[in-house]
Amino acid sequence: MRPDTAPRYTSYPTAPHFHAGIDAAAVSSWITAIPAGERISLYIHVPYCDRLCWFCACNTKQTNRYEPVTRFLTSLHSEIRTAAALIGNKGKVAALHFGGGSPTLLAPADLISLMQHLRAHFAFADDAVISVEIDPNDITEEKLDALGAIGLTRASLGIQDFDERVQKAINRDQSFEDTKAVVDGLRARGVPSINLDVLYGLPHQTIDSVKATMNEVLSLRPDRIALFGYAHVPWFKKHQTMIDEAVLPDTEQRLAQSLAAAAMIADAGYDIIGHDHFALPQDSLAIAHRERRLRRNFQGYTDDECETLIGLGPSSVSRFRQGYAQNIPATGEYQRRVDTGTLATARGIAFTRDDVLRGWVIERLMCDFAFSAKEALSRFGADANNVLAEAALMAQETEPLLVRIGERYVIPDAQRPLVRVAAARFDRYFATGTARHSAAI
Repeated sequence: MRPDTAPRYTSYPTAPHFHAGIDAAAVSSWITAIPAGERISLYIHVPYCDRLCWFCACNTKQTNRYEPVTRFLTSLHSEIRTAAALIGNKGKVAALHFGGGSPTLLAPADLISLMQHLRAHFAFADDAVISVEIDPNDITEEKLDALGAIGLTRASLGIQDFDERVQKAINRDQSFEDTKAVVDGLRARGVPSINLDVLYGLPHQTIDSVKATMNEVLSLRPDRIALFGYAHVPWFKKHQTMIDEAVLPDTEQRLAQSLAAAAMIADAGYDIIGHDHFALPQDSLAIAHRERRLRRNFQGYTDDECETLIGLGPSSVSRFRQGYAQNIPATGEYQRRVDTGTLATARGIAFTRDDVLRGWVIERLMCDFAFSAKEALSRFGADANNVLAEAALMAQETEPLLVRIGERYVIPDAQRPLVRVAAARFDRYFATGTARHSAAI
């Protein structure tokens, strides 16, 4: 029997399997082991919003005062200095992503000061990608100027849905006109890449309402579109209990909404990237996909090929060759820790060789809907045989999630909406775990 829920596989092993055995000392040793000349990624988590959207599953809190943000930034500057000192002169930042929460909650002067602090303590590659998650309702002309001043190269705007009934049900008022004004303002300041996030499976959504929103999204001609299924996890995010479950689309309706929206995007000339992203053919994400260099991390699909990702801020996750590490989620405790000049690590997991192997298979399935048996053997030797045997058994099932074509195991086109379910078959933690997950479609 196939599960109707599955992890999103932005990591493997997934976050529910992180544990307190990975601490600041372990992460310090992982950072100091970064090879000389390494290209690294940075992720900055801003844990505040000025409104709480009921659909959101991010680690954030609402604040109507700016004083807590100012206090947080002081601590963040301290964490930046600590992490940079451990790296020394060995690495260069090739990608920097501001997420949240709402990074655009920051005052223009504070955003510019934060970027200056990062550049003062980390060496940046000349071709570094700088991306920011943007809430269009936060944006002013002064903030647009600040985003231009920090060298923004990619903006990601949350839209969710333009239907007023849907917006009211998720506490997210945002007009098309306001969104377009932000997109136009970013382009006027030379930002070369714009991504728009859209959701399906929200309360009161129908195929027609999703298509209406998608028509408006496509009129903005973004470089990328992310089409996410709403993850209803009220046991994890209590504010989602504000959403009436009786008006949520069922699994069949969710699938129909996603397929209708995806068809519209593809018909508009976008390449399909993985199971929920789309990009114009000339975009770097589309190029990486065609060249089978697509990766997946906590920001979703990416062309970022850095092996090292250092997360800064509360709840942020880092990835090293040795494993994952996550910071303390509680902002107050995070601040107390980093203010003393130490890392804020709360938990993580060290990779076994089997984790690396299965993580590679899962990533390739999520990115390419296929993986190469030949490459698995080349990378992992005889250790790959168990996984290849599992794939061979899957290919013999009556309605297989995988079929063998030459030396590749491929998810059939009709089964691609179930890619997360297929990936879960290679997850050695999934069957034994107690974590609850969002809908697989």
